[in-house]
Amino acid sequence: MKIDARAAGLWTLGDLPVARLGFGTMRLPQRGEAFAADAVPRDRDEAIAVLHRAVELGVNHVDTAAFYFSRLRSANELINRALAPYPDDLVIATKVGPARDAGGQWLPMATPAQLRGQVEQNLRELGRDHLDLVNLRTSGIESVTAHFGVLAELRTAGLIRHLGISNARPEHLAQARAVAPVVCVQNAYGLGYRPGQDEFVAECGAAGVAFVPFFAIAGAGREAGTGGPDHDEVLAVAREHEATPVQVRLAWALHRGPHVLVIPGTGTPAHLEDNVAAAALRLTTDQLARLDALHRA
Repeated sequence: MKIDARAAGLWTLGDLPVARLGFGTMRLPQRGEAFAADAVPRDRDEAIAVLHRAVELGVNHVDTAAFYFSRLRSANELINRALAPYPDDLVIATKVGPARDAGGQWLPMATPAQLRGQVEQNLRELGRDHLDLVNLRTSGIESVTAHFGVLAELRTAGLIRHLGISNARPEHLAQARAVAPVVCVQNAYGLGYRPGQDEFVAECGAAGVAFVPFFAIAGAGREAGTGGPDHDEVLAVAREHEATPVQVRLAWALHRGPHVLVIPGTGTPAHLEDNVAAAALRLTTDQLARLDALHRA
């Protein structure tokens, strides 16, 4: 069977149609845990091959950030090298707010006045004259109004096409929507991971806002990736479909609503193909009920 990211259907971010199964680049610049001080840079040719293959498999939603880098590799630079000149239907989403210094240490959350510099950094690294989608990653701030106001001005100026928020709470979404249109919320969420987000996922769908879970595979493993054995129920559903537990987890997330877009990341073409194959996996009502019970537990 042909592997195609579009098998999960499409969602429109503002006016940009994207396959609901996309690709996250956090793991692309290095092997092992993202942001680790001793991370080993990934082979450039391998990383570029993954990006080429993603596009071949129908992925047209690529998630990145200027702070995704290792000692020798930058996700933005790899995207630029691999995919420019960019396909007309490719949507590149990036994040602003957090930043890391040249040594990889985290810096304080950007002030509103610093956001334009972060936007311009992404523009330079990606080699673009505008950014398709910029997510404001909140990083602990109580109100996003001032920060989002700056991004709204840059949107009006033509440097940004659409806006979203990341690591956000429902009140952040309300604050942002009072300033400018919001096309997506990007939060950590997955099967059995942060079930307290369920209501927020539903609220986003009711508002026509995409919900983009990260760590949908890794769960509590976060930047380190998946760890430990999968639950018996996940393994059972995987056997019933002759699929992998990772594919079951991605399919479960996609079943949370047509507005849910997943962005699993990997650094190898084989894992990429396994992830994208999840777009065609259809879980039965009984399987969803079993997995939902596990999620809530």
